[in-house]
Amino acid sequence: MAQIGTTFLLSPATCTGQRAKLLLNERAEFFLARQLRSDAGATLGEVFSFLSGLYFRGKLAYARAFARAVDDQPAIAVITASRGLVSPDTIIHLDDLKEFAEVSIDVHEPRYREPLAQSAQKLAEKLTAQGRVIFLGSIATERYVRILYEAFGERLLVPRAFIGCGDLSRGSLLLRAVDAGEELEYMTVRAHSAKL
Repeated sequence: MAQIGTTFLLSPATCTGQRAKLLLNERAEFFLARQLRSDAGATLGEVFSFLSGLYFRGKLAYARAFARAVDDQPAIAVITASRGLVSPDTIIHLDDLKEFAEVSIDVHEPRYREPLAQSAQKLAEKLTAQGRVIFLGSIATERYVRILYEAFGERLLVPRAFIGCGDLSRGSLLLRAVDAGEELEYMTVRAHSAKL
């Protein structure tokens, strides 16, 4: 089995906000909306970067800068509302975005919880002995961390600088780290999550 070293997991962009409504409007004529409706589609990373703006763009840029894979295995995955962990390079279309918008990101929602738990467990089985998972997202709620911790345990880490920061601050922080070429310091999720 091909193994993975350091993997970055990115929390999703909201698919029900104002920017999502722009993309979901089948009469929208801006480039990404037309691309999403076309046969070519758009990458999940492009779509979520549009939906979330600075925060997701910062997470994706940071992960691309510092992810380390083994045996050419993917080292970045994005949490989705209904398909578990998905590569940011996956092509999606308008129907996919509609599907994401229909499923609540809630641990009590099986359409969200079960695919995420299954794909996280599959990833955990591919990690090397020293493999670690860096979560770029909020640990203030149980939406993500409880499911991820069950799969990765103490190998689940988060940037120490995220603690106490809002989304916009985190996005800027990650982009500054990329510009400086300096990876952030990490800590175990358990150390700062009251949800575990």
